[in-house]
Amino acid sequence: MSAFKSELMQILTERGFVHQCSDSEGLDSHFAAGPVTGYIGFDATASSLHVGHLVSIMMLHWMQKTGHRPVALMGGGTTRIGDPSFKDEARKLLTDEIIAENLAGIRGTFEKYLDFDRAEKPAIMANNADWLNGLHYIDFLRDVGRHFSVNRMLSFDSVKLRLDREQSLSFLEFNYMILQAYDFVELNQRHGVTLQMGGSDQWGNIVNGIELGHRMLDKQFYALTTPLLTTSSGAKMGKTASGAVWLNADLLSPYEFWQFWRNTEDGDVERFLKLFTVLPLDEVRRIAALAGSEINEAKKILATEVTALAHGRAQAERAAETARRTFEEGALAENLPTIEVGASDFAAGLGVLSLFVQAGLVASNGEARRQIKGGGLRVNDQAITDEKVLVGPDALTAEGVVKLSLGRKKHILVRPV
Repeated sequence: MSAFKSELMQILTERGFVHQCSDSEGLDSHFAAGPVTGYIGFDATASSLHVGHLVSIMMLHWMQKTGHRPVALMGGGTTRIGDPSFKDEARKLLTDEIIAENLAGIRGTFEKYLDFDRAEKPAIMANNADWLNGLHYIDFLRDVGRHFSVNRMLSFDSVKLRLDREQSLSFLEFNYMILQAYDFVELNQRHGVTLQMGGSDQWGNIVNGIELGHRMLDKQFYALTTPLLTTSSGAKMGKTASGAVWLNADLLSPYEFWQFWRNTEDGDVERFLKLFTVLPLDEVRRIAALAGSEINEAKKILATEVTALAHGRAQAERAAETARRTFEEGALAENLPTIEVGASDFAAGLGVLSLFVQAGLVASNGEARRQIKGGGLRVNDQAITDEKVLVGPDALTAEGVVKLSLGRKKHILVRPV
């Protein structure tokens, strides 16, 4: 039996979301007393969020599901500086135009997890550019800056690590934690926000916001952070050999997203089912208890449920069916050698003869022509009859590749990058 009175605190604890909390009992009572408005900030450094953001997004999802009000704060203002926390060097400054494009790309992700249109307590998407971009600098220093001790700011690990390595920390970056703390105060004034959540690396910044809110407004604020996730083998969650696992389908296809979760390590299945799906815990425990070869069925359920949240149930089931069909036909994409071609060249169309030469399936255009005449070359299992045909985007499979075949046993996948 949980010691917590509130449904949300019970869910977050049982499912493994809680790493640190400024006042667990106080926050639990706050949740139990009525709807709480809480936020998490997301800087717009790319046009999509990635799997590393999913724990935070799922916390906002559970907030709304249990009757509270989530706020997704877009860092349209703070992205202009860049969060220096635990970074070895300063982030590249982005133009306002790029930031605006990134924000547009990110908005679509949140609409999959949060309801912004419901009549009662709809989720809120805020943008700190609305208040940060118009700050009067002297007024801000006088009203907000006076509450910050430079000595204390220098003691935070996010700052100390950079200084200990004798890597420069610009005055611009140094201001980031002040601006983040001010966001908390501003969101309280605008939307009644009393809780900030985030990854454990944000603890110092969030605590700053609690203290600033107390000093400026004489109000009680709360902080809750999630553990930074690594896989059972110690790898950073959300990173693969080919890069970040993006949440936007234009950067990573739903099938590739599904495959990422299907390849979860055995020891992570139960933990990921708790964090990244909304399956009831009894069901999670039943699935996670599968052992031996059946663990693969648990991974398929994990992959389908996570993909359904990110891309919709239809896309998730299509990805699962594609994987099943590929497996049963004995032509698993991940088991085939792959070559990469330039996306722009591929978009214009690549000559079929030169493509087979580039893939190493034939030695020359002349050999490719001879193979075509004998019916020996196939694209996506369809025999090539025209040596002048171009292979382009319309040939991409659901996996985002083109399958080239010489005879029955030699296959190469072409992936545009």
